[in-house]
Amino acid sequence: MVDTIIRADAITKSFGDVRAVKGVDLAVEPGTVFGLLGPNGAGKTTTIRILTTLLEPDGGSATVAGFDVVRDAEQLRPVIGLAGQFAAVDENLTGLENLEMVGRLYHLPRAEARRRAEKVLERFDLAEAAHRTAKTYSGGMRRRLDVGASLVGQPKVLFMDEPTTGLDPRSRLVLWELIRDLQKEGTTLLLCTQYLEEADQLCDRIAVIDLGTVIAEGTSEDLKDKIGGEVLELHVDAEHLGRAVETLRGLGSGEPTQDEDTRLIRVPVGSEGPMVLLETVRRLDDAGIPIEDIALHRPTLDDVFLSLTGHAAEMALEEAEEPEPQPEKRKRRRDR
Repeated sequence: MVDTIIRADAITKSFGDVRAVKGVDLAVEPGTVFGLLGPNGAGKTTTIRILTTLLEPDGGSATVAGFDVVRDAEQLRPVIGLAGQFAAVDENLTGLENLEMVGRLYHLPRAEARRRAEKVLERFDLAEAAHRTAKTYSGGMRRRLDVGASLVGQPKVLFMDEPTTGLDPRSRLVLWELIRDLQKEGTTLLLCTQYLEEADQLCDRIAVIDLGTVIAEGTSEDLKDKIGGEVLELHVDAEHLGRAVETLRGLGSGEPTQDEDTRLIRVPVGSEGPMVLLETVRRLDDAGIPIEDIALHRPTLDDVFLSLTGHAAEMALEEAEEPEPQPEKRKRRRDR
């Protein structure tokens, strides 16, 4: 059995009456990129905060790099890095000063802190902006600086909580390449994301989390196979949407689903896509229902999420996650 570098066993966390995490189990192998995929409010950020010692779980246990996240929190913090949802940089300091400050917080000697800061800036293509204040940086540059700050301590494990949120497509691709490079160098990454394409592109394994619980886990292909091969997608006009769905019941390997806003009908078709495609056209033609467009495609992670949860991944859930930190939590962050 391969050793795990991150393990969570039935961890739970509530905030008042809100159960943000409801018994999450995770096992992450060293040197991999593990994705925690789910919509806002699913429990991803709370799970990350527990694994990085910023919150204590109400129940269950977790270890990272051999350290218990509660009992061994002080020993654990120097060997992990955390890049949060929003760039946590001081706007009034230069890029170099931001990273040097992080190095000093890791208790590095001044010369070593500067050496590592310069190395990180060069790696993240920020060397030319090293002596500019962070408030002059673009959004993509700030995000790279923030991720760079999480690497100054040369962590064994890097936690990234929605690192590409708010980035333009080019900056997102740059950050994806940096994540791939870190993995090649042996860093283990746990990546929280609500972007299905991001998980598909970067992650060796993915845990789908919804309403505070892991509802599926596997490789991207494993998860896609859960809904059985190809998917047939078609659009009809709003007037005929409901009747079209009824007409197509019994076709393929699963029941058709509909989206009233986009007028999209999805039909899981298994391995018999071409035959189901022809039968769909015949049935709708016989029923006098015009088809605006129709196509077969390999299922995406969006299809998987819809199949597993009954709602699209981008749908914001009503259940909130962690409320604003209380004063004692703020103090704990400063002490870190």
